[in-house]
Amino acid sequence: MIRYRKTPEAVAALTPEQFRVTQRNGTEAPGTGEYLYNEVPGLYVDVVSGEPLFSSADKYDSGCGWPAFTRPIDPEFVRQLRDTRHGMIRTEVRSTCGDSHLGHVFPDGPPDRGGLRYCINSAALRFIPLEEMEAEGYGEYIPLVTGRKGA
Repeated sequence: MIRYRKTPEAVAALTPEQFRVTQRNGTEAPGTGEYLYNEVPGLYVDVVSGEPLFSSADKYDSGCGWPAFTRPIDPEFVRQLRDTRHGMIRTEVRSTCGDSHLGHVFPDGPPDRGGLRYCINSAALRFIPLEEMEAEGYGEYIPLVTGRKGA
């Protein structure tokens, strides 16, 4: 985990929307996220720290308006916190190393895939296509993108 960290340079490089979502606990408008309809095999990483978060093999169309995943690629990289903002009780999802607000997790995901729905803002993510994963230093995660669909 040491190689992933939040730096002032990484935060300064964020777009205004990425900053609002990741650093100010914002939410992008439903149906507007860059990765909502992305079906390309690959890895989703924290836009701030680069830590690996979600595999395309675990992405599904939940109809919620944001990219949805059944589980994180490694629970070590995702923290869950109680969120009582906006008059409701939810479970916030944050990256461990980058401390980026990612979205929320709900217990209404596909029952045959664990029953969870990680509802994640595209603005908190950077997508690395499968064919670029090795070159970008994420080769160890290739089997999780290519071989665990439906697991």
